[in-house]
Order: sequence, then structure tokens, then C-alpha cells
Amino acid sequence: RMAAHGLTTQDIESAIRRENAEIPGGRVEGVGREFAVRTRGELTTADEFGSIIVRQSDVNKVRLIDVADVEIGAEDQRTIARFNGNNSIGLGIVKQANASTIDVAAEIRNAVPVLQEAVPQGMLINVAYDSSEFIEASISEVQETIFIAIVLVILVVLVFLKSLRATVIPAVAIPISIIGTFAIIFFLGFTINILTLLALVLSIGLVVDDAIVVLENVYRHMEMGKSRWQAAWDGSKEIGFAIVATTVALVAVFVPVAFLTGSVGRLFNEFGLTVAIAVAISGFVALSLTPMLCSRMLKPLHGTSSNIFGRSFDRFFDWLNRFYDRVLHLVIRHRVISIIGGIAIVALSGWLFTQLPNELVPTEDRGLSFGIVIAPEGATLEYMDRYLTDVESRLMALPERQALFVAAGLGFGGPGSVTNGFIFLNLKPRAERDRSQQDIVASLFPEMMSIPGVLAFMINPASLGGSFNSSPVEYVIQSDSYTELNQATQAMIAGASQLGYLINLDSDLRLNKPQLDIKIDRDRAAGLGVSTTDIGSTLETLLGGRVVTQFKRGSKQYDVIAQMKPNNRDTPDAIEEIYLRGNGNLVQLASVVNVSETVSPKELNHYNRERSVKITANLAPGFDLGRALDDMDEIAASQLGPNVRTDLAGQSLEFRSSSTSLYFLFVFALIFIYLVLSAQFESFIDPFTILLSVPLAIFGALLSLYVFGQSLNIYSQVGLVMLIGLVTKNSILIVEYANQLREQNVSRIQAVIDASKIRLRPILMTSFATIFGVLPIALGLGAGAEARQPLGIAVVGGMLFSTFMTLVIVPVVYSLISPKERKRVRTHEEAATEARGESTPVLSPA
Repeated sequence: RMAAHGLTTQDIESAIRRENAEIPGGRVEGVGREFAVRTRGELTTADEFGSIIVRQSDVNKVRLIDVADVEIGAEDQRTIARFNGNNSIGLGIVKQANASTIDVAAEIRNAVPVLQEAVPQGMLINVAYDSSEFIEASISEVQETIFIAIVLVILVVLVFLKSLRATVIPAVAIPISIIGTFAIIFFLGFTINILTLLALVLSIGLVVDDAIVVLENVYRHMEMGKSRWQAAWDGSKEIGFAIVATTVALVAVFVPVAFLTGSVGRLFNEFGLTVAIAVAISGFVALSLTPMLCSRMLKPLHGTSSNIFGRSFDRFFDWLNRFYDRVLHLVIRHRVISIIGGIAIVALSGWLFTQLPNELVPTEDRGLSFGIVIAPEGATLEYMDRYLTDVESRLMALPERQALFVAAGLGFGGPGSVTNGFIFLNLKPRAERDRSQQDIVASLFPEMMSIPGVLAFMINPASLGGSFNSSPVEYVIQSDSYTELNQATQAMIAGASQLGYLINLDSDLRLNKPQLDIKIDRDRAAGLGVSTTDIGSTLETLLGGRVVTQFKRGSKQYDVIAQMKPNNRDTPDAIEEIYLRGNGNLVQLASVVNVSETVSPKELNHYNRERSVKITANLAPGFDLGRALDDMDEIAASQLGPNVRTDLAGQSLEFRSSSTSLYFLFVFALIFIYLVLSAQFESFIDPFTILLSVPLAIFGALLSLYVFGQSLNIYSQVGLVMLIGLVTKNSILIVEYANQLREQNVSRIQAVIDASKIRLRPILMTSFATIFGVLPIALGLGAGAEARQPLGIAVVGGMLFSTFMTLVIVPVVYSLISPKERKRVRTHEEAATEARGESTPVLSPA
């Protein structure tokens, strides 16, 4: 129609700008009044714009409506958004870095009813996904776990002590340590979150350990016939060194955890310090409050139980002591065989380590699944909508579905593409569905992959942050040349596709985006009077849409966009129908340009300021990230040239860096504790004997993880680091008391046998208190349990195995390598007492 009236795109744009204008006209000044003059030429309705005269002659007038369709509507639609099958507008709200997710979500939920009243009738405001629900459920679950752990620990103490009166003494350490920890972390600026609460759960069993050891030793002195005052003095003094050593060992493990770097460091910073603070406070309580309570509240209990349970327990423990005595003599007589058995356990630990899968964080059931739909490059929005509707209908029929949001063309912070579709599937609460989130995603995978025409799949969200559509495997290839990058990418994908367990294998280097190249015949264009600028601006307006001017409607201002109708620009041939003005005449664009169809890169990416390609993939069920990255490294080593470099990104980078940091921390903690114990024991041999319990605990932890189908991840690795401090407590109790007996001229073998038998009860009490304190975590109940469970299983398994093996291996090694002669080291107090010719004070009740 434009060509029939001899009009070009520039004529239309000029007419619209010319007729839609508001120009200040100055002012009119009278004798006593002044008037501002404003020329009102702005247009406000579609009819007014349609009435614009584009060209006028003596015969007729050509209005805009004669050559164009004028309507008020949406700008060129390049996005799709639907919620539960209805057209919608999606609004994502992201909290600030220092804001609380729970507080922000609560404010938003309170604002929804107010906003609902403000929108037009028939429009609904719904919450498609609220991440605070999972966080609140997880925190609530951990809070319940704290109370369960307290009850279990108190029951363990009660079983061993057989007296409510005596149980109160170590139980008092729990509230004092927890309240004291809250006070300190408050001044440190920590928040009450899942990890600080998890740290408190783990601390429940630890904070009573020192009090239990002091209490048990006081009991032992009371059984010698001492008064409770004298027993409290002698017992706490005798055990004081061991309490300090075990407390320092535990703090030495947990404090370095707080200084891990990266996202894992930020995650466990508050965790490590919280546990360290609780343990330090409990050590102080054990050496101060516990002896005082013992001197006031204790009564002799061992062997005097009045109820059948107490008498039965005493008989069992007497039998256990006799059995343990026989075991000790047996293993010490066959020390070489015992040592070989210990070495075999360490070797088995190495084998178990290679058999366990490796991942960053276990997948949690958050009641949410993300979906990706990828259409071929060059596909239209209508194409994507057709297949996205198919995917949507399948998910709407899912019985576990609570809400479904689908979208296409959204950029999420960047330019969107109509070939990319996204799905947010919100599931019903876990109690209302039979299947877990992981099972649902696994069942949807083959169905989604069978849809022809697009690549569609559902994934579990990353448990440790990251983008919602990030993949576990993110392998980066870097080079100075995109040609080399293209060749390297093809080689890597070809090799990776042979692995079989990498699914949705893809790269961000796509050289197949359809493109029309317009080459201008400059000589012909110049001869016809057509400039390059006219060609470019005409194509931009008709094909891309140009904002010509604005108009006001009420208090809002909107763009006026000139663009060719969609059905007139749906094929490359449409370009030939465009006309431009030349030397007074219309010139068809096809006469001055050559149009060719080619392909081009969709985007060219950089990583760390170098040209790069990122290869991404998801993992098939039963395969771990560690194996995938190792296999990718092998492919890169065999396929890539010397000018091509590799790196990691996203979850893969976090996995490698966190594993390296935690293993370094493990070695650092071992060395640090060894040096601390060397200074405390004034020996290099005793700390070595003490730390022999660590490989035994590691074997127990790895075996437990293997039996229960768990993986090595940042939670289970933190559990392994924790075991260094936990299991050394038992060894310290044996070695420290054996040294005391050696200083009394008891033989080396007899000293370690007597020390092991005497420390059997406190070792079992403290170990089972720790185990039962962590047991609720190991059971994996409630929201977020999938992440916490590996830590609990590692600690429970390691403690359980090392407790019994330490009672055997440590005495054997001590009897072999401890010096035959041990000089007694006197304290300053003892030296001063001897110099005055005084004896150790004997206390009695006032």
C-alpha cells in the first residue's frame, strides 16, 4: 500500500513526528497579566494517529490509516509466561545480600492481599514459589532435633549413672553452654540459621562429655572411701589435664573450619565457630561448676543400686570389665597381629574412599523442580509456544503438582531468546505426596526427552545456591582462537558423549543461528540515489521496529512504534518487497542489495577475560560429579592441543575447590593437634599414640557412608574433620592416666591396662552421649535432611567404630612405643608444697 501511494518508511516516520508535537509558544504579556502560550499538537488516540495526513495533493489526501494499521496494543511480543495454564506476568523478587529470606518473604506475603485489592477485577496475584517455606521447615526441623538430642543425651547419662540426682550435674552443662554460645555468637553478629542450629545439635553431645569425665572420676574417688568434698577435689584435679587437652583438641579442629574460603567457607564459617565456642564453654564448666556440684550433690552409687535395672546394669558392666580385661591381655600378648590388623583397617579405608561417590552437596527435597526447554536455533515464538504447551499439559496432569509456571524468551538479567523456555514446578508438601522430588524428576526425564522438536528435561535445583538452570558439570575450554575452540569443543563433546552417563550434553558455542546477510551494491545504489543510511534505517524500522515518538494516555507515556506487520515479514523474500526513495522515484530494495542466508554464532563468551566455551551436562542417576570431572580431564588430556586450556566453573569449580580446601584442612588439623598435644604432654610419642584413633574413626565413617549409600560431599567431609577432635578424647583419657600411673612406678603394660579399664566407663559414657546426640541428624528426618544426614552418619559411624577399636589399638601401641622410663613432672604447686613440708590438703564439709 505504501508503494502504491509512492511513500517510503522515512515519509511515514516524518509525518508522525511532524504531527505529534507539543511546542512551547512563548508568552503574551499584558499590562497586569501574563499568559504562557503552548501549542497542543500531541495525539492521544489511535484514531488521531490514523488521521495523520502523510501526503496531500490537489486530488486527494493520503492518511496514515490508508497505508498502515494503527492500533494500541502490546509491543512486539517476544515472551511467554503462564501460571497454572493462564497467561500471566512473572515477577521475581531477590533479597539483598544482608537481608533475611524469611523476613523478606513474610513482608511479601503480607503485601499480596493489599496488592490484590489494587489490581483490576479478574486478575489474581499468586505466589508461584517461596524459598522461605523450605528454609522455615528446615530450621523448625533442626530446632526439634536439638530437643530430641538433649533428651537422648540425658537418657544415656541416666542409664550409666542410674540416678536422676547425679544426672543433673552433667545435664546442667547443656543449657549453660548453649546459652553462653548464643550470647557470644550474638556479639559476633551471627544469625540463627540452619548451620548455627546444626552446630548446636552437634554440640549437645560434646558439651556434656567433659562434665561426664569429671563426674565419673569423682565417683571413682568416692568409691575409694573419700568424702564427696575430697573426691571432688582429687578427682577434678587428677582429670584436669585431660579435660584441658581434649577441649583444646576439639577447638583446634573446629576453629580452622571457620576460615575456609569460597562459598563453602562462607557456609561453614558460623558453623565452625559456634561448635568451638560451645566446646570451650563446656570445658570451663567441667573444671569449675561440675566439681562444685559434685561436692554438694553426689552420693555413692556404684554397686548400691536399689532397683532391678541398676543392679542388672552393674552386673553387666562388671562382666564387661572382666571381658575387656581378657581382651586387653590377649591383644597385648599378640601385639604384632593387632598392629597388622590396624594397618589392614587403614588400607581398607583407602579402598572405601575410592568406592564412594563424590559430589558437592546432596540433592535436597525442596519441593521444587526446574525445567529447561530448548528449541532449534532460528525457531519462532509460535514454534516454542506449541511445544511448551505440550510440556505444560504433561506437567499439569502430575498428581504431585501444586503450582506450575512456564516461560519463554525471558532473559533473567540479560537478553532473552525465544528458543529458550523455562519451567518452575512447585510440588505439594512432602507429607502430602508419596514420591520424593528426586523420584518425580527421574520419572519425568524419559517422558520429557521423548518429545520431538525440542530438548526438554527437568532437573533438581542446586542445594548450594547457584543459578536455577546451572548444571553439575561445567567444563570450560579456553583458547586464543575461536577456530581452535570450535575444534576442541567438538572433540570434547564427541569424547564425553561416549561416557554414557552425561545427559543433556551441550556447549554455549553455537554456530548455527540463521542469519540473512545484506550486501549492498554500492555503485548501483549510488546511481539510483539510495544511501546506505536509508537502507539500514528502513530495514531497522520495518523488521526490527523503531520508536518514532511517544504519546500520553492519562498519566502514562507510551512509545509509538513503526514496524512491518508480522505476516509481511515471515520469510526472507519479504525484503524484496521493501521500497526506498531514490532520485525522485521509488526503488525496490532487491535492486540494490544481495540477500544470502548464512549461519552465525549465537554469542561469543569469555571466561576470566579469555575466549572460552563452556561444556555443560547433567548426571544420570547413580553417577557422581567427581568421576565425571576426572573423565573430562582424561578426555581433555588426550584430545586437546597445547594451545587449549581447561578450567571449571559453577558447581564443578565449587566441588573441586571445596574438596581441596577440606582435605587440606584435614591434614592441617592433624598437624595442629599433634603439635598442641606435644606441647601439653611434653612428648612426641604420646600424641602419635593418641592420634592413632583417627584412621580408625575414618574407616568407621567411610564404611557407614558406603553401607548407607551416601557420598563424599562437603557435609560428610566436615564430619570427617570433626572426628579428629572427637575420637582423640578417648585416647587422651587412656594415655594421660597411664602416664600418671607410670609416674607412680607402675610398669608400662600394667599401667596401660589399668588406665584402659578405669577409663572404660567414662569413654563409653562420653562416646554414647556424642553418638546419641548426633543420632537424630543421622536418621535424616524432616526438611533438608538429605544434606545433614551424611554428616550425622559419618560422625556416628566413626565414633562407634573408633570407640571400641581405640580401647584395643591404643593400649597395644602404647605398650610398644611408650618410653620404658618416665620421669614424673611435678607441678609448681606440688613443688612449693614439698618445699614447705606440707601435704596435699584434705577437704571436708564445713
